Amino acid sequence: MAFLPAFIQSYFIALGVLLGGSLIGGFGAFLTGEPPLATIYRFANSLKIWALISAIGGTFDTFYSVERGLFQGETRNIIKQMLLILSAIGGAQTGVIIITWLTQEHGSS
Repeated sequence: MAFLPAFIQSYFIALGVLLGGSLIGGFGAFLTGEPPLATIYRFANSLKIWALISAIGGTFDTFYSVERGLFQGETRNIIKQMLLILSAIGGAQTGVIIITWLTQEHGSS
């Protein structure tokens, strides 16, 4: 796959995992009688690492690319993988900001 589509998809996959997981988890909290907005906010902060992992593929391909870059001199692979990781981090952080806006929670947990 070309780099630019992968870069964009990485961002939106992380964003979707975080928003979807948090909102669906909040619905589950509502059904069980827990406070849904506080639960959504808590889930958003907990799901950041999982959104990142799912966006970069959830496999060790990223680590193999970095290893190739370090030990075989393929620095282009390292830069691409780091940019994909940064894109996923940006998507996850955007999701947390959106959830914070929606729930109006400000680090109370």
